[in-house]
Amino acid sequence: MPDDKIEIENVNTPGKTERVDRAKYTAMRKALLSVLPKAAPGLKVAEAKEALLPLLPEALFPQGKTAGWWLKAVQLDLEAKGVIARAQIKPVHLYRLGVG
Repeated sequence: MPDDKIEIENVNTPGKTERVDRAKYTAMRKALLSVLPKAAPGLKVAEAKEALLPLLPEALFPQGKTAGWWLKAVQLDLEAKGVIARAQIKPVHLYRLGVG
């Protein structure tokens, strides 16, 4: 597997993986985990996106383009890995668990 790709999971489709750009995944993962609180209820997805946008490298996400897609991909992967969770309220709120 080339170093420029990483396999990610999706909590909604267990056992299936996708290969995505490693640099963009890593940047979004770092930004997302840095803004999510460690306890429920956490942040709404829109709040998390607003908080993490300034943390993303402009070279990878010029003017925040494609950040929404990458946020969702990383969210679903980290949920599948048990690193983050959804609070049991609507709309979706995310928070970090004690791993990863």
